[in-house]
Amino acid sequence: MASQDWFEKDFYATLGVPSDADDAAIKKAYRKLARQHHPDKNAGNPAAERRFKDITEAHSVLSDPKQRQEYDAVRQMTRGGARFTAGGPGGPGGSPGGGFEDVFSTMFGGGQGGNVRFSTGGGGAQPDLEDLLGGLFAQQGGFGQPGGFGGYGAPRGPQRGPDIQAKTTLSFRDAVTGSTVTLSGLDGQRITTRIPAGVKDGQKIKLRGKGGEGDAGAPKGDLILVVSVQDHPVFGRDGDNLTVDLPVTFAEAALGATVSVPTMDGKPVKVRIAPGTPSGRVLRVRGRGVATKDRTGDLLAKVLVVVPQRLTDEAKAAVEILREQEAGSDPRAELFQAAQD
Repeated sequence: MASQDWFEKDFYATLGVPSDADDAAIKKAYRKLARQHHPDKNAGNPAAERRFKDITEAHSVLSDPKQRQEYDAVRQMTRGGARFTAGGPGGPGGSPGGGFEDVFSTMFGGGQGGNVRFSTGGGGAQPDLEDLLGGLFAQQGGFGQPGGFGGYGAPRGPQRGPDIQAKTTLSFRDAVTGSTVTLSGLDGQRITTRIPAGVKDGQKIKLRGKGGEGDAGAPKGDLILVVSVQDHPVFGRDGDNLTVDLPVTFAEAALGATVSVPTMDGKPVKVRIAPGTPSGRVLRVRGRGVATKDRTGDLLAKVLVVVPQRLTDEAKAAVEILREQEAGSDPRAELFQAAQD
């Protein structure tokens, strides 16, 4: 909801973005400034801490479509040099036609003949803007009320804290099996949380109530944890399936064989290579992939036929015999035929 200090604060300037910036630009600017002024990087620096709070407040308002609409409406009212002062003609800081009464009666009451009247309480004291706006918009159709302007009609309650984003990096194995990580919160306290098995690279995990502080009596925001997963030298991932390249010899691929395949839990499994298996064929080992709370994936072993780098005289003679027997066969014939289609 609207805050009295919205008249004085320029949240766009705080984030360094124009007033017509889209959500992506606002988010990008906030992330950059938040990293720069985060208390963890500026321990013992009160100025950085205040700057971080200002940045967080600005992002909290501008990233919320409803609050941004209300904020823009408030700024529009004060644009062009209008000043709100107490009292009528001759009042403290006042001038004829220059106080709250004249400004708002012009806006909502049709000028000098308007029927909206405001009182500052007799002594000319500055009125509370929140009370004033709440009463005004409730009578005139209010922000968020029929004929109103988007949200001021409802009573203002304590605002929850802003959501904060953080990052953590896991090894491939920890991402597959699950892990426990410890983070540093905005208040310097340590936050320990369990990362579930099967988390993916770039996945976001919401830690409720671990974000920025809210108003008095309001809950804290959430901590949005973005997970980055490191590569593994052997295994890859395709959804909930684990992938692995399985080298086999020419003889194993040509004649068939039973070979061992490594698994994530360290217990190899046996797979059957059928005679004549080509390089690139994928063999599926069911139930040896990523185990999540919903399902368990498979292990996909891709056959790679290894060409020998050195041949003994006997092996070379055997290969030459094989070449002679295959002399009438061209394995590229279908390739060239398909290229002409």
